[in-house]
Amino acid sequence: GFCFGACLPPLLCTLAACSLPLLLAAEPAPQNCSEVRRLYVAKGFSQGDAPSHEISGDHLKVCPQGYTCCSQEMEEKYSQQSKHDFRNAVVEFSNHLQTTFSSRYKKFDEFFKELLENAEKSLNDMFLRTYGRLYMQNSELFKDLFIELKRYYVGGNVNLEEMLNDFWARLLERMFRLVNPQYHFTDEYLECVSKYTEQLKPFGDVPRKLKLQVTRAFVAARTFAQGLAVARDVVTKVSAVNPTPQGERALLKMMYCPYCRGLVTVRPCYNYCFNVMRGCLANQGDLDTEWNNFIDSMLMVAERLEGPFNIESVMDPIDVKISDAIMNMQENSVQVSQKVFQGCGQPKTLTQGRASRSVSESGFSARFRPYNPEERPTTAAGTSLDRLVTDVKEKLKQAKKFWSSLPGNICNDEKMAAGRVIEDECWNGSAKSRYVFAVTGNGLANQVNNPEVEVDITKPDMVIRQQIMALRVMTNKMKNAYNGNDVDFLDISDESSGEGSGSGCEFQQCSPEFEFNVTEVTGKTNKIDKNTNTSAAASIGLSQAALFFSILFLAMQRQWR
Repeated sequence: GFCFGACLPPLLCTLAACSLPLLLAAEPAPQNCSEVRRLYVAKGFSQGDAPSHEISGDHLKVCPQGYTCCSQEMEEKYSQQSKHDFRNAVVEFSNHLQTTFSSRYKKFDEFFKELLENAEKSLNDMFLRTYGRLYMQNSELFKDLFIELKRYYVGGNVNLEEMLNDFWARLLERMFRLVNPQYHFTDEYLECVSKYTEQLKPFGDVPRKLKLQVTRAFVAARTFAQGLAVARDVVTKVSAVNPTPQGERALLKMMYCPYCRGLVTVRPCYNYCFNVMRGCLANQGDLDTEWNNFIDSMLMVAERLEGPFNIESVMDPIDVKISDAIMNMQENSVQVSQKVFQGCGQPKTLTQGRASRSVSESGFSARFRPYNPEERPTTAAGTSLDRLVTDVKEKLKQAKKFWSSLPGNICNDEKMAAGRVIEDECWNGSAKSRYVFAVTGNGLANQVNNPEVEVDITKPDMVIRQQIMALRVMTNKMKNAYNGNDVDFLDISDESSGEGSGSGCEFQQCSPEFEFNVTEVTGKTNKIDKNTNTSAAASIGLSQAALFFSILFLAMQRQWR
């Protein structure tokens, strides 16, 4: 028989010798990590962190364990790098939008301010050339008008309607003195005169039309400029992203974990990238609805600026409109004076010497040079409002759905290139293979089932909530401006929860707030005594100064037409 015990050792040796190559084949040699190492060092990190060949990945906290080209230090630094890359990607896409709104706000702001400066200069030059000393004696009235218009535009607490009513009341007082130089008028009497501004309409229909035009145009202009500033500030604040720890893990896993597996040229699967970005930009996604509403309201006001609320068409001829009103007062000075004398009483006549001196002082110099329309200042900012509005409308349309499109834009960017990968040749978070999960919806609430980023939907980002509120408030103001209603911007900086959203009073010469006390016409004042003898007022009302006034204004009217 065979000796079984004696044959066993040689048999075991033979089996061991035969199986050794099989064991070696099952445990492949570590892969070379030189390319991973080179790219790691290229980002400015220490070569000492990177192994030259694969090592055991038991130390990895986020990336797949097993053989890896990443040390613990590499994973930590890649985590920081992925957060940095993500922030840069958001800022890069947002910067173009922020720059667009910033530059358009600056252009509009410069345009409106230059328009006001040019309108004031045009009126000043025309009236000074025509009336000389007489205009200089009353120029503060017109200067105050433009101070208040500027103060309103830059956000001052100015009631346009009251301010314009006050301007016409003060102008009536000045004009009433000029057309009745033979009388002495006390301050109390002139206050009574101003009460008849609305009732007698001494300036014709010009004040009513100008009030409507100025109010609508200035409300639209100021609101639109403020809207551009708010959009700029919202983009600046919202694009300053700060991913959560869960977001950081997802970003690392998508962007640099494939490097640890030596897959340096493999890009993330598109739907995978989309889920990561929607999770990390969940709060930004919630901005989209209010952002789109805001953009739509801006486009509505832009249409008004092109049409009936065009501030350029209101301010360019404002000097001619005011002169029309003065002319109307001059033509009706006798009837106006009669009715004022009936309502306010007969004023005291000046002594002969003082009366003649007053007539001499109030008379106009007939020497004036025709006003050449070509001398009118060039259009502000070297362009017209129509061209500015056309340009910004195009930019506004492009800005719609910006926040909901941001995840896809980042994934399609050449740095990520997720949109150009073959479905089975992309990184799915654990290997080079197909990504099987569906894409989650946009916004915070939809991230409850996000397979890549754990998002706490009960804790919205407060900065973004504040910006949503700022957009909502601004949209409401836009709708008011579209309907020609005045809106108050005193609280705009609080609403957008940050600096720079208001334009501030850059006209440092802005006067202190005026307190206008235009007294309403009472029932008693409205009653005109029909029995009062008006023949004396009628015979004296048209004085020498008034005649000069009529002749010169008629001449000016012909020149201005």
